[in-house]
Amino acid sequence: MNLQPDSKILFQGITAELCATHGVQMKDYGTNLVAGVNPGLGGQTFEDIPVFDLVEQALAAVGAIDTTLIFVSAYQVLDAALEAIAAGIRQIIIVSSGMPPLDMVHLLRKAEATETIIIGPNSPGIIVPGKLLLGTHRREFYTPGGIGIVSRSSTLTYEIALELTKAGLGQSMAVSIGGDAIAGSSFLQWLQIFDEDETTNAIVLVGELGGNSEEAAAQYIAAAIDKPVIAYIAGRKAPAGRHWGHTGTLAAVVGRGGDVGTAQSKLAAFKSAGIPVAEKPSQISELVKKALKVK
Repeated sequence: MNLQPDSKILFQGITAELCATHGVQMKDYGTNLVAGVNPGLGGQTFEDIPVFDLVEQALAAVGAIDTTLIFVSAYQVLDAALEAIAAGIRQIIIVSSGMPPLDMVHLLRKAEATETIIIGPNSPGIIVPGKLLLGTHRREFYTPGGIGIVSRSSTLTYEIALELTKAGLGQSMAVSIGGDAIAGSSFLQWLQIFDEDETTNAIVLVGELGGNSEEAAAQYIAAAIDKPVIAYIAGRKAPAGRHWGHTGTLAAVVGRGGDVGTAQSKLAAFKSAGIPVAEKPSQISELVKKALKVK
């Protein structure tokens, strides 16, 4: 993942209203938001950002784009993402939620063939505190530091960042991989990114009920990650059989045992891997400090 303060960022699905909120916030944070795309609105400008009808027109005007942010409606996401890939953009953040699963399968096949990384759908994106905001993160909760956060939840990412900030633990980067049934990037990919990142000293992983991504992450951490990892699983007190409506319910129930996807399954996986698990977000900072001290 190539994230630099001068990286050129595209905004697909830009409108005056969206730009007045998210676009302005990103620009104020220092993000180099160079162009927007919205068919039918080409030739206009929003907050001094030029708008084009097509991605290729934007690239012809501003040059190569490093990352695109997709805000279009769920059923338009696939076309928008394929247009970006065809234009040579290899980092895509999908903020939109509710993307049809078969569209996401199609997109992932194309992304794999072109070595494109997809964050989302249903993601607030990425923030590198003090340097770069790509998406809708609540920037006031973050401060620069050495703790990486990777999460399936949007709001929990903000809450845990705030808990770390209040404890004097700044963050190197925070990413939400997305809350839809099928996510573009995985815990495993981001664990590797954080493990190789020189600015990250410890990692906080935020999981939820549904799917088996946390179980897979626990095994991967034990086998391949050198930096301290602290985990938190949301929904531990949820009634048996309950799944979040916005997460990997399909992965939890198709072709797997009844225990897969439950809080018990995930907690057992982390315990087996020797990974500390916080019972509530307010405990994460204490566990992070303890892990860094031990290291």
